Amino acid sequence: PMPRVRKKGGGRAARIALRSEENKENKPAPIRAGFSGGQYKPLTDEEALKIHHTALDVLEQIGMGRATPRLIEMAKARGCWVNDRGRLCFPKPLMEEIIAGACKSFTLYARDPKHDLEISGSRVHFGTGGAAISVHDFKTGYYRPSTLADIYDFARLSDQLSNIHWFTRPVIATELPDPYELDINTAYVLAAATKKHLGTAITIPENVAPVTDLFDIIAGGPGKFAERPFCKLHSCPIVPPLNYGPEAVDTIWEGIQRGWTINSITAGQSGATAPAPLAGALVQTHAETLASLAMVNIFKPGHPFIFGNWPFVADLRTGAMTGGSAEGGLLNSGAAQLANMLNLPSGVAGGMPDSKIPDAQSGYESALPNVMIGLAGANLVYESAGMRASILGSSYEAYVIDNEALSSVLRAVRGIEVTEETLSFDVIKEAVAGPGHFLGSDQTIAVMETEYVYPDLGDRQTPDMWQDAGAQDLWQKARTRVQELMKFYPEYLTPEQDQAIRAQFDIKIAPEEMRAGSGRW
Repeated sequence: PMPRVRKKGGGRAARIALRSEENKENKPAPIRAGFSGGQYKPLTDEEALKIHHTALDVLEQIGMGRATPRLIEMAKARGCWVNDRGRLCFPKPLMEEIIAGACKSFTLYARDPKHDLEISGSRVHFGTGGAAISVHDFKTGYYRPSTLADIYDFARLSDQLSNIHWFTRPVIATELPDPYELDINTAYVLAAATKKHLGTAITIPENVAPVTDLFDIIAGGPGKFAERPFCKLHSCPIVPPLNYGPEAVDTIWEGIQRGWTINSITAGQSGATAPAPLAGALVQTHAETLASLAMVNIFKPGHPFIFGNWPFVADLRTGAMTGGSAEGGLLNSGAAQLANMLNLPSGVAGGMPDSKIPDAQSGYESALPNVMIGLAGANLVYESAGMRASILGSSYEAYVIDNEALSSVLRAVRGIEVTEETLSFDVIKEAVAGPGHFLGSDQTIAVMETEYVYPDLGDRQTPDMWQDAGAQDLWQKARTRVQELMKFYPEYLTPEQDQAIRAQFDIKIAPEEMRAGSGRW
């Protein structure tokens, strides 16, 4: 039932004071992680089934190339075969058995349990992702190569942004060409900068064990990371069209042995590495993601697995990737719908603007796909904040702008609750008989912090008030907010943990670069 709140006189000032008073009561927020989507379906149920069954035909009749010897041996024991072209084929009955027995729900753990994410059904969460090689520099306004310090800075920035529910490294430390140094140092700065659930790529199979060892130090000792794996393994075991990537397959095998949740990403590009018709692109990428699901469940039945179908789009005039298109929103919404149809935990790619800066183009190119995909009910929406330049770059200002935009996206996913109380018949009757408006009613005051979200950076002032306040645009306000947030240097590793890690691994970021006075800000 709606809480009843005593009316207070005094107009707008009194209402603001009452709002502040209400905030202290721990009332439920209007948005949070995990609202259920699924209201939007770009495909009819019949169309979704056609795509799924055609994908099963692809796996049975065309098969997957470049499967590893281990996978072939274990798959053959389950009834698969290698055809005359050397491609591993999966019979439909086996695929149906694997889908039925696959893990349907799990927890993505965080080092702070308040950030744990329950992955099931069509519960929606937004986070970061990517492997950009450049950053829109905060000081110069131009793009430069991304660094290890950028990963650390993006992570500690996102740690303070409530609508970014987990953090996956969005850029590559380009100054670390050695795969071992890259993987170890990326894992270190992620854990040092945020207690939200993490995601990282591990470049080669041999690096899974040492990265796990590093996380074990943080988790409390050998084997402790596997008890609450606070980071998921991102890997792209598919090389489209319809081939496995042997090194990534072996990396996933190693991750499974050490208790990692697997996020297996398929990224066929319509018109380039996947068919140009959107339905055909979904058939291929769905088949490839099913091939990843089969691989993981053949290795270990029921292991936590994110059905990571990320269909990308090519601009067919140039062949270059486009990240901010309506077609991308349709494809990834369709990917979420297909995963939900099979009750498989899903991950898709969200707003990835082609724009290079946080401008108007950037706004619509990120908001439209994020809304579509959120309403489609994807469990994990990657790339939903911070990415720019068709995921070739990342922007500090974009993180705070996108975080605010995700407030509205989450509110749309939450939808409209219809109850006897919210239908408001008696309230309407009272207003008609009384003041003729609802501004000061008990109900309005009671729900103003639970029914509505309010912009923090977005402007709702009159033109005169906006001009008097300095006539700032959103980008300018975002820059100010970034500078405020970047004063926060977390201490999420104890001195003992940090010392133990640095004694065992060659950490390339110095302690003084992770505290105020570093010179970067």
